[in-house]
Amino acid sequence: MIRILSDSLVENLNTIRSDLGNSSDIVIREFIIGEEEKVKAAVIYVDGLIDKDFVQKFILKTLMIEIRKVDLRGICSREKGWFQILKDFSISVADIKEAEDMDSLYLSLLSGDTIILIDYSNKAFLASSRGWQGRGIEEPTSQSLIKGPKEGFTETLRTNTALIRRRIKDTNLRIETVVVGKRSKTEVVIAYINGLADDKVVNEVKSRINQIDVDYVIGSSAIEELIQDSKYSPYPTIYNTERPDSLSAGILEGRVGIIVDGTPFAMLVPALFIHFFQSSEDYYIGSLTGSFKRVLRYSAYFLTLLTPGTLVALLSFHHEMMPTTLFISIAAQRAAVPFPISIEVMLLEVMFEVLREAAVRMPRLVGPTISIVGALVLGQAAVEAGIFSSITIIVIAVTGIASNMSSTINMGFSVAMLRFIFIFLGATFGIPGIAIGSFINIFHLCALKSFGTPYLSYLAPFNAPAQRDTIIRLTSGKILKVIKKKV
Repeated sequence: MIRILSDSLVENLNTIRSDLGNSSDIVIREFIIGEEEKVKAAVIYVDGLIDKDFVQKFILKTLMIEIRKVDLRGICSREKGWFQILKDFSISVADIKEAEDMDSLYLSLLSGDTIILIDYSNKAFLASSRGWQGRGIEEPTSQSLIKGPKEGFTETLRTNTALIRRRIKDTNLRIETVVVGKRSKTEVVIAYINGLADDKVVNEVKSRINQIDVDYVIGSSAIEELIQDSKYSPYPTIYNTERPDSLSAGILEGRVGIIVDGTPFAMLVPALFIHFFQSSEDYYIGSLTGSFKRVLRYSAYFLTLLTPGTLVALLSFHHEMMPTTLFISIAAQRAAVPFPISIEVMLLEVMFEVLREAAVRMPRLVGPTISIVGALVLGQAAVEAGIFSSITIIVIAVTGIASNMSSTINMGFSVAMLRFIFIFLGATFGIPGIAIGSFINIFHLCALKSFGTPYLSYLAPFNAPAQRDTIIRLTSGKILKVIKKKV
């Protein structure tokens, strides 16, 4: 039920006090304006969300001092509304709005706006005065580059949209805001270039976000989980980035950006398989070096996914497929190990994931020390005690490092989970099990979609011109020709 504002200032203030309780951060300042000092008014704001100097200079000072010589009753008698008077003679705030219901008033108030109420008027005046403390623009921590911009998104929504505007000075750039969460009222921005982005994708993004029915949103991860395709697929169908240049590049490619207030991670849709192996740094270095690094990332994907399971399959069922010298060396190392190779590999994988998670959760000053102790001291001690073999530790360490070569952490986590399945298949069925698992993985990737776009687009179905910027990266001129053809 929509509650309309009353034309009585006292009644409106009593309603606000009743709804918001006795919260100490809600400031209500009552005063009198006008030449005859007979018109009552009030300013309401949330302490900590507004710029106090701005409110003092451009709202309170104006209403309490500078407007005293204006005959408000006389002007009103000439068929001018209260808010038209304030706009014409008083308030020098750029962003001003009106509200006639309590819900709109509360949304603006709790978002950092200053509310102006006047007696005998059933409208509220919403003056933009947001000025809370926020983290400055810093280098991204999850997607650091050697060569390239050092700017990263922050938790402030308008700072993030400004970083996009700086890079895309196009009149067709659309930045639309949607409010999600019945209680949190979290602002979500949808950014795209009109005429370049697919209208079906844009409408699908808007539809999925508008259908979200939750009480609160704690960050972009919650939005991602609620709007993504194939929620039970191990592969991410939404690209996460902490870099404004990556988001801008995606928008210029015709994709849709999603930015959530309160989180430094933005999202790009549709997200294809190839996008998770492309890094911003590929475009800040030479095409030859960028192509080499990109091929390394694809190789690391297959290495992480297949190597542990293949090792288990070879040592369990297919000794004849290994060089004799290598097999004898491995067998000698494992002579004192009490576990089968499948159990050994599985235990080491679990230990590696535990060490990685502990290094992330530990305090920053302690984390590197724990990682070194866990990786070197425990690993060496385990080999000397005959619990694990050296070759198994080498394989797990290499695959664990390779799993972090993806441009986003989501793909790395997905591959880390999948390799447990391949270890089980290798231990149960040998090489045929690895082959069957590979075929199922490929079939799943072919069937997967991201906002209606096939996940393996440009690879399957094959797109010859787009190969200039998929597995390899050619010169910028040739890549831009591909983008121009898409437009």
